[in-house]
Amino acid sequence: MFVDEAQIRVKAGDGGNGCVSFRHEKFVARGGPDGGDGGRGGHVYFEAKADKDTLLDFAGKHHWRAENAKHGQGKNMYGADGEDLVIPVPPGTLIYDTDLDLLLKDLNEAGMKILLCRGGKGGRGNRAFATSTNQAPREFEPGKPGQERNLRLELKLIADVGLVGMPNAGKSTLLSRSSAARPKIASYPFTTLEPVLGIVELSGFRRFLMADIPGLIEGASKGAGLGHDFLRHIERTKIIVHILDIMPTDDSDPIANYHAIRKELAQHSEALAEKQEVIVANKIDLDPDGSIVEDLRTRLSQDIIPISAATGQGIKELTELLWQRIKSLKAVV
Repeated sequence: MFVDEAQIRVKAGDGGNGCVSFRHEKFVARGGPDGGDGGRGGHVYFEAKADKDTLLDFAGKHHWRAENAKHGQGKNMYGADGEDLVIPVPPGTLIYDTDLDLLLKDLNEAGMKILLCRGGKGGRGNRAFATSTNQAPREFEPGKPGQERNLRLELKLIADVGLVGMPNAGKSTLLSRSSAARPKIASYPFTTLEPVLGIVELSGFRRFLMADIPGLIEGASKGAGLGHDFLRHIERTKIIVHILDIMPTDDSDPIANYHAIRKELAQHSEALAEKQEVIVANKIDLDPDGSIVEDLRTRLSQDIIPISAATGQGIKELTELLWQRIKSLKAVV
């Protein structure tokens, strides 16, 4: 199950209390204070892990807590520190403090790690309070409580290519043809209910990551249909592949559909609308003489890549083109 949002509460471990203790040894009169300090509570970290691709771990667990420290003991023994808690999340996870309504960190690369809550400091034992005038102190300090936060986690997929288009435009079929991903494919709208990632393998050990984004409809940027929840996943992609169904089953106009989705992208984010785009005409097996595709090129005044996701025609040329575009974009960065 794909989960891309979660509300959780995290707490660092509490510090250990200091100890009140005095030396008790045979033949040693008036043994001095020997109470040790308490340990430090465990910190709470978040770390982006490459093998994670969903926030499913947080679906049934809303409270995360690091270990408390041990209390100080006699014979000047310090309490053990609490074990730190490292919470793994997928690359692309944004961490918000819900109480402050503040973005704390964007873990957009695997290996990134951030300290979110500090463990409480351990209290001092009575040995620390001994002075020349107070040689038998019974004072000690309690451990400090660990920090705690209410957090909202939001996942934005990190993919090189994001597939967009109207429902049933052929995005899932293209992804299944290009990679080992197996998204659900059917003839009714909104077959894809959650983003699906696939690795496209090319010759020469080349590869890139492609994401099938659920179909967008008019009004998606304002919450209509399924698109509102998934528009953010396209924001991190380097290239948008806009798939046009050249013969929509609802008899709609492919060009009108194209402009409707472009409008939703622009309303969601100007930066998203300015991303490099590759326009693909799907289902050319239904256009044997190429007249429909040529008409679309003329009306859009843009280059259009013809493919048939069902038969595989044109997919190799498309993936090669995408690789070259991705390579050039990485070179600029």
